[in-house]
Amino acid sequence: MSRASLTAICLALLLSCACWARPDGSKNKKPKLVVPAIECDVRAGKINLPEFIVKCPSQCKETKQQVYGTGVFASISSICNAAIHSGVITNTGGKVIVRKMAGQNIYKGSNANGVRSLSLPKWRESFVVSVGKPKKGVIYPSTLDYVPSRPTYVKTSQKEVKSPAVTTALPMTITPEPTTTTTPEPTTTTLATTTTTTTPPPPPTTTKPRAAVHKVRDAGSSHPYLASVAAASSRQSQNGQGKSPSQVLRGSAYPNRFPQRASAGLRRPEAGATVRRQPSSPVGPVPRSTDSDGNRKVPLDTTHTRVEPVDAWKPDANLYESGFNVREQEPVPRAPEPVSQGDPNCKVDLAFLMDGSWSIGKRRFKIQKDFLSEVAQTINVGVAGPMMGLIQYGDDPVTEISLKSYSNSREVKSAIEKIAQKGGLSNVGKALSYINKHYFSDVNGNRGGAPNVAVVLVDGWPTDKVEEASRLARESGINIFFVTIEGADDNEKQNLVETNFVDKAVCRTNGFFSLPVASWFALRKAVQPLVKRVCDTDRLVCSKTCLNANDIAFVIDGSSSVGTGNFRTVLQFVANITREFEISDTDTRVGAVQYTYEQRLEFGFGQYNNKAELLNAIKRINYWSGGTSTGAAITYAAEQLFSKSKPNKRKIMIVITDGRSYDDVRAPALAVHRQGVIAYSIGIAWAAQDELEYIATDPDKEHSFFVDEFDNLYKFVPKIIHNICQEFNSQPRN
Repeated sequence: MSRASLTAICLALLLSCACWARPDGSKNKKPKLVVPAIECDVRAGKINLPEFIVKCPSQCKETKQQVYGTGVFASISSICNAAIHSGVITNTGGKVIVRKMAGQNIYKGSNANGVRSLSLPKWRESFVVSVGKPKKGVIYPSTLDYVPSRPTYVKTSQKEVKSPAVTTALPMTITPEPTTTTTPEPTTTTLATTTTTTTPPPPPTTTKPRAAVHKVRDAGSSHPYLASVAAASSRQSQNGQGKSPSQVLRGSAYPNRFPQRASAGLRRPEAGATVRRQPSSPVGPVPRSTDSDGNRKVPLDTTHTRVEPVDAWKPDANLYESGFNVREQEPVPRAPEPVSQGDPNCKVDLAFLMDGSWSIGKRRFKIQKDFLSEVAQTINVGVAGPMMGLIQYGDDPVTEISLKSYSNSREVKSAIEKIAQKGGLSNVGKALSYINKHYFSDVNGNRGGAPNVAVVLVDGWPTDKVEEASRLARESGINIFFVTIEGADDNEKQNLVETNFVDKAVCRTNGFFSLPVASWFALRKAVQPLVKRVCDTDRLVCSKTCLNANDIAFVIDGSSSVGTGNFRTVLQFVANITREFEISDTDTRVGAVQYTYEQRLEFGFGQYNNKAELLNAIKRINYWSGGTSTGAAITYAAEQLFSKSKPNKRKIMIVITDGRSYDDVRAPALAVHRQGVIAYSIGIAWAAQDELEYIATDPDKEHSFFVDEFDNLYKFVPKIIHNICQEFNSQPRN
């Protein structure tokens, strides 16, 4: 190839590069995406876009903006808090992509990433959030189209209308009256304190939403022009043919259920109603069109109207259809009103088993319904508190109200009033089996994180056996209460299908789960005691474990620093904890060791398999007195008690001490931890904090407690019981 040819090729390449280069010499760059920033309180429903990207600020979690749903959220939810709940961003903020979806029939609340979302029965629009990384080929808007807020109108008196200060003009599409020969194009005029006198068109036959109608009716008193219109219209309608306002209404095509408002003088016709107007030549329907902004324009049908000498519209004109505020606004969300939050201190899933048998009679059945209605009112039903359902039982149980049926006390109370008596026998056992197998399910509204509670109302006694059905229900985690009204007396006990049926049906924990009522007329007095019990979630959790297999060892400090009086207080503390468990060889067994410098086995596991005998044995323990060797006592308890523990038993050790040990406690504590023993440490007065933490299996899970005085020990019983019971499903059983 010749040198001239090479030179020509090089020049061609240089020219080609120069053509593709930008004039300023910079490289071609992809336009940078501008992500609009929002505040923590912005709801997805307020942004009029199907999919968009936003940037959330930091610290939104602290604002407590409400979120409804899990994964898929109702559009009234805060975008940023929904993103934190989903794990898309953290509390430091970040970019979020929002995609709108159709409304859901139910939104289930949950607790995730420090944000508590609420449940909601239904909402018209949903959205999902994802990480704010733009998708390839998708162009996201750099500005957000917010749905305008609903205008605020001020009601004024009919006698005196004061003109408010108008800071902005109100745009309005008005068609001037045409001549008989030409029809001019519609022109846009600005509505200020004075306007041209124009009569609007008749309303179309289609009916607008009720909310929009109310908004338009109130609009008549918010502007001087509209106020004058209302006054003139009201006078015109009242003076028509010498009739009163009510007579004019009755003689018109409008039904009585749309009364005339004195403040506005406007009436809304029924869909399809005939509107009387001035005689005119017939014309066809007026076509609808839109302006340059996409808003609908409704041309005035001037052949059906005439210009009045006063500045007024016809009383039956519809402002909404005349072009004033044509664009339909998003209604203000009303979800928080029907969806009550309820009492957060009583978050339980509560089911009442209602006696519908023939033995109860109609009068007492009504008393039972009144009782349940009062309970619903007292307990404060709500999505963040208690949810209440109802099963009526007779020969067979039937669900009257599921847990998800109603979200506030008023609705539950109204539903109870409509329940009719079923009749039949009092088959309580059958009803307990029903709730265990079918009622407490996700489909029926079971929330999972709330305790399941079943309250059985019984007139007299059941006609079938309840022990087996109750045991299975308790083992599945249902807390069972029995409210017995007019129970069997001594002469009637021979008629019982199952003697002592209440004791066999509930956890026998000091009568907490049973509530006998002397007569139906005294049932109302049981409302407050029952509500207090079913809301005591610290006690409820142990219904799940009262029949579980536990080996509990108490290691009790008997040193000289304790003293005789305080030692008796410690024994009472031990007895109070013991009462909360079902005592038998197959259920919970209790052993005790007392220690000073030396150790003494007071009684071993299985030595007392009756709760009354065990409590008496605790009461008979004699105070020893001496030094304090806590480490040696832990090793002794492991050898004398836990070495004989059964494989299916949970091993729990509760060490009680009032001072620093003379020996090492860390190595013995680690040894029992490796054996699978769950260790609790209770320190009193001069106990060493570091030793208490060494003894406890996990101090962060409140396995370690410190009490300033012996007399305050009783305060920690519910907390210790709660922790022991709560760990039932999380701790392995050896």
